[in-house]
Amino acid sequence: MRVLLIEDDETIAEPLAEGLGHFGLTVDHVTTGAEGLRRPYGDVVLLDLGLPDMDGIDVCRGIRQVSDVPVIILSARGEEADRVLGLELGADDYLAKPFSVRELVARVRAVTRRTQRTEAVPEPAGAAPIPPYEATTPPPSYAATPPPSYEATPPSSYEEPAPRPAHAAAPGPLVVDRRTRQVWVGEIPVTLTPKEFELLALLTEDPGAVYSRQQILDRVWDPHYEGPTKTLDVHVASLRRKLGHAGWIQTLRGVGFRLAVQTEPGGQQVSSP
Repeated sequence: MRVLLIEDDETIAEPLAEGLGHFGLTVDHVTTGAEGLRRPYGDVVLLDLGLPDMDGIDVCRGIRQVSDVPVIILSARGEEADRVLGLELGADDYLAKPFSVRELVARVRAVTRRTQRTEAVPEPAGAAPIPPYEATTPPPSYAATPPPSYEATPPSSYEEPAPRPAHAAAPGPLVVDRRTRQVWVGEIPVTLTPKEFELLALLTEDPGAVYSRQQILDRVWDPHYEGPTKTLDVHVASLRRKLGHAGWIQTLRGVGFRLAVQTEPGGQQVSSP
């Protein structure tokens, strides 16, 4: 069985690959999300969330767009919100660090068994083949009946995004209007939660500048915030999905986050610093 391991921490990846090898698994190891998306996925993918170039959640979503290969997320993020987010985006299992190699192997075998059971069941030995269908009479014709029309009524809490104002400053195709708390990607409005908007607004104050996790928690949450810091990672992952450009918000492992969209007065350029 071939395993693609996407893990940037060599102190974890090397002994893990060696341990999996003792159980007969062949491991192909890469250290970045981009490289993982380019490699053959093998029979199962083991995916770390804290990658240097992109969030592992976005890697999982990229894999799911092109393949049904089983994906097991391996992460130090053990909070319920992280687990739910990973599973809802298509991961088959979620294993919080630290874990034993024996448990991981058991989970690998479990997800591959589930995948094999969903494949087509072969015909029993000796079964007569089903003869091809030959139409003797033309099928009856049906007149398409248009469905009844309904007037969609949005819920009372929903507010239609306002048209993009002419005065909003535009860093490339990303537009953030602090006055109306509206966001657009090109001409498409993006609906954000209050915390997501405040997080994005903070990063756009100085595109390219690195904001530490503590700076963001102090500014967006509260200087005395004592909740789990991983809630920031969940909000960043959600923000990346809604913007549709994972590379716009970059993670600097052990440091913080930065916005990789440059503000050009009157321009429409996007670049990475």
